[in-house]
Parts: sequence; structure tokens; C-alpha cells
Amino acid sequence: MRITTTPQMTCRELVRLITDYLEGGLSRRDRRRFERHLRDCDGCTTYVEQMRETVRLAGVLSEDDLAPQARDELLEVFRDWKSR
Repeated sequence: MRITTTPQMTCRELVRLITDYLEGGLSRRDRRRFERHLRDCDGCTTYVEQMRETVRLAGVLSEDDLAPQARDELLEVFRDWKSR
């Protein structure tokens, strides 16, 4: 009988998957790996809490609440982030 173990999630992988996790889009396997990592990593636990708070606060903003310059700067940052 062969016993397979699920590879542990890295901090980098957790950051890459946070949106899917918060939106409930992870597979059952990945959600378990994600939550197992959180049990052992205080830094990632803090990161997830900060992201939840950011989503909560951003949920009360609309695009019209941003100054045009701020909107443009945010779009530029996210464009650059994706290319890294």
C-alpha cells in the first residue's frame, strides 16, 4: 500500500492563492493545505487577517470615491505587479 502525502504549501503559494481562498474558490485539497499552513505560520496568518480587513474596508468604496489620479496610480501599480 502506498501512502501519499500532500505537499506543504509555501508562503509564496499562499500569497498567490489568497484571492481564491477568500472567495471560496479553492479545491478542498488546496483549502486544507492553505489552512494547515496558516496553523503553522504566524506571518501568513497576519497577512490573511490584513487581506480580510482590506476587503471589508474596500467593500464600502466605489470607483467614484477615488480621485482620478489615485485610480490611475492604482491601475498602474497592479499592471506592474502582474509583470513581476
